[in-house]
Amino acid sequence: MSTTRLLVLGVVSGYGTAHGYLVHNELVSWGADEWANVKWGSIYHALRQLTKEGKLEAIPADDGSGRVDYRLTKAGEETFLALVRAALSDAGPHADLLAAGLAFLTTLPRAEAIELLERRLVALTGERDAIAPYVGSFDDWTEPGSEHVPELFGLWHHNAVTAATWTQGLIERLRAGAYTFADEEPLASREHPFRVSG
Repeated sequence: MSTTRLLVLGVVSGYGTAHGYLVHNELVSWGADEWANVKWGSIYHALRQLTKEGKLEAIPADDGSGRVDYRLTKAGEETFLALVRAALSDAGPHADLLAAGLAFLTTLPRAEAIELLERRLVALTGERDAIAPYVGSFDDWTEPGSEHVPELFGLWHHNAVTAATWTQGLIERLRAGAYTFADEEPLASREHPFRVSG
């Protein structure tokens, strides 16, 4: 799954229509050029490819500038939401993908977001439990040059424990009513979803 595709579709969705420069500036303002390795060229490639696939519609600007604006098609909206769902439920080691999913967390209904995060939690708990027997078992690794291998299991276990703890905390916050979700107030009546007030 492409984090860039998710981010590009999400920004266009959030603005309604957006041109490449706006998408780029928005993502850079989030620091996505660092945490998701989103670069200028990858944004324009994604815009072109998503348009070719029928996920975006290219609309020439009517101001004579030659600029092209983009908006999501029905297929694009479905793809965007599918990518958000996949990002939130994925328990893999893809921090950029999870971060992109979290950026659009509230575009889903609250109950669905909780359900997806619960799936992630189940997978993380399973991973944690599968690795646990190997943590600290240095005596099992007697092959010269492999004595340090248990450190890998320790790292993987620690990451799974930490990720599961964080995911459980987020689920609890959402159950307690944190944030406003798509099914709770029309998006159109809210302030722009990416703007930080103040």
